This record gives sequence, C-alpha cells and structure tokens, in this order.
Amino acid sequence: MTSLLAQNVTPTQVIVWIILGIAFLIGLFLFFAMLGVLKLYVQALFSDAKVGMLDLIMMRLRKVPPEVIVLNRISAKKAGLDIPTDLMEAHYLARGNISRVVAAMIAADKASIELPWNRATAIDLAGRDILDAVQTSVNPKVIDCPSVQSGKTTIDAVAKDGIQLRAKARVTVRTAISRLVGGATEETIIARVGEGIISTIGSAGDHKSVLENPDRISKTVLAKGLDSGTAFEILSIDIADVDVGENIGAQLQAAQAEADTKRFQAQAEQRRALAVAQEVEYQAEAQKNRALVVLAEAEVPKAVAESLRTGKLGLMDYYRMQNLTADTAMRTAIGGGGTSQA
Repeated sequence: MTSLLAQNVTPTQVIVWIILGIAFLIGLFLFFAMLGVLKLYVQALFSDAKVGMLDLIMMRLRKVPPEVIVLNRISAKKAGLDIPTDLMEAHYLARGNISRVVAAMIAADKASIELPWNRATAIDLAGRDILDAVQTSVNPKVIDCPSVQSGKTTIDAVAKDGIQLRAKARVTVRTAISRLVGGATEETIIARVGEGIISTIGSAGDHKSVLENPDRISKTVLAKGLDSGTAFEILSIDIADVDVGENIGAQLQAAQAEADTKRFQAQAEQRRALAVAQEVEYQAEAQKNRALVVLAEAEVPKAVAESLRTGKLGLMDYYRMQNLTADTAMRTAIGGGGTSQA
C-alpha cells in the first residue's frame, strides 16, 4: 500500500486494472473459442447455409461436433434441402448417423422418392441402413433363394407322382420406404418364397408339367402377395434352375412294403406260436385221456373178480372170455406180422 501511495495509485485504479485483466482473459478465451469455429462460420456463410456463431459455440459446449453439422447442412443446402441445425443436433445426440441420413435424403430427393426428415431419422434410429435402403429402392437388388447362409443349394419339393424336384430361385426386390420401420427383413422374403415353391411343386400332378413350364412356379408364387408386411416390394421371382432329384414315391413305397413284410412276418410268427401252444395243449389232453383209459382198463379185472365172487359170472364164461381175448390177440399179431412181411 505504501508503494502504491508512493506511486500515486489509488485503490479504485487497482480495481479497474483487475476488472480489465479479467475482461482480457474472457476476451482471450472467446477469441480462441471463436477462432475454432470461425472457419466453419465463414464456410457456411459463403455456401448459403448460414449457421450462427453462437450456435457453433453452443455446439461445442453441448459436445456436438460442429464440423459434422455444418458440412452436412451445406451438402443438404446445395442439393436443395434446408435442414435446420437444431434437428441435426437432436438426431446426433440421439446417437443417430447424421451423414447417412442427409445422404439418403439427398439421394431420395434426386430419385423423386418421398422421404421426410422424421421418417429418415426414425429409420436410422431403428438400426436400418437408411442410405442402403434408398439405394435399393432406386436400384433393386437380387436375393438368392435359398440363401447362401442357410447352407442349402436348392429348394427340394416332391410332385404328386413322387418325383423330387430341386429348384433355385432369384427374387428381385426393392425397398419400400414407407414399410421400412417395423417391416420384415430379407429372411422373411426368402422363407415365404421357399414355402411358395414347395407348395406349387407339391400341387403339380407330375414333375414333367413343372419341367415344361418353370414359369408356372414364379407366377403362382408371385400372385400370393408374399411381400405383405415386409420392408420390400417383390418385383419378380425367376426360377434359375430346376433339376430332377430322387424318386421319393418309390422309396416310400419300398419302405412301406418292407414295413408291411415285417408286420406280416410278426403276425405269422404269432399265429405259429399260437398253433404250437395249441398242439402242446392237445398232446397234454391226449396223454390225460390215455391215462383215463388205462385207469378204466385197470378196473376190468376188478369187475370180473367181483362178478366171479358174487356168482354173476360163471367159470366157463370166464374161460370163454379168456379164449376170445387170446384169439383176438393172436389174430392181431398175425395181421401185424403179415403186413410187416409184405
């Protein structure tokens, strides 16, 4: 203080010098901040796509790269589209791809395709490649059916005569921008076309009619409106190749015949086992009956003895019965011996 008074400097002057220093520092900060966006400001100004200096500074503060916003605004302006910077900033902060959205809108405008900003950003935020969608809408692309990713080379189907046909198809599609959000992808188109080919071949009377008119498949499948609910519009379905496969009908008949043979063999074996069981039962029944006969024959001597004891049978009657029995046995023996000699 003593030195300040010695130099005739008042406290008011000190405060003024401090304020001037702070103002200088603020001005220096603003100068460097403006220096970073001054080039962009001038570039936008001379490109007839004016962006305010304050807007550029605020982009820096909001961590939005002003270079991306300015360059895309200039591109859109030169193409005849006026897209406000606040919309671009909002889409960038929503983690959208500003460059591809603007490029897609420019391409759509040149191709006379209606693509407003809200729809374009919605498609981009949905995870779809908006630029590729617009390019596909302008320049249709061809999808192989079946796809290479499926691991199959052909779509196999069987006609009514049992002959297998192997077909390859190529589907020409273009993107339907209005159905891109929420629309099914290429996999759905491939699945539906494959199902239509199988159904058409399966309904054919014989495989020759399909080979004679392969376009019958494409016409039938195309008439089903398979692009409903998808993000694409089917322009054409072309059958690239149709080959004759195996005779599935004959194989099924052979398999059925073999199965019938095994079934009949099983039934015959069941009947044979039943017959064997019945034969065993009959043999057991015969053995039982023989035993009963033996038991009955054993009762005859008892009955004779009882008759002799009671006087119902005389002794001479008994001898005559014995002689008759011996005579019968002799005749039986002679008859058996004569047969054996003959």
